[in-house]
Amino acid sequence: MKGDRSRNEDGRLRQKRGDAHIGTIEEQYGVDFGKRSDMHLDTLLEQNGVDSLDELLRKHQA
Repeated sequence: MKGDRSRNEDGRLRQKRGDAHIGTIEEQYGVDFGKRSDMHLDTLLEQNGVDSLDELLRKHQA
């Protein structure tokens, strides 16, 4: 996965906070979701029917 997210002690990627702004995520990952930059990640995940940023990025690339 792209980006500089840290990992948990067990090696899995740490979950991105739900109150992160979409504009920040778009900048970090070089994507454009076509949404307002002040929208929260939780809201966009819910709108797209996915549970994680990783799933959202995969869905967006498809």
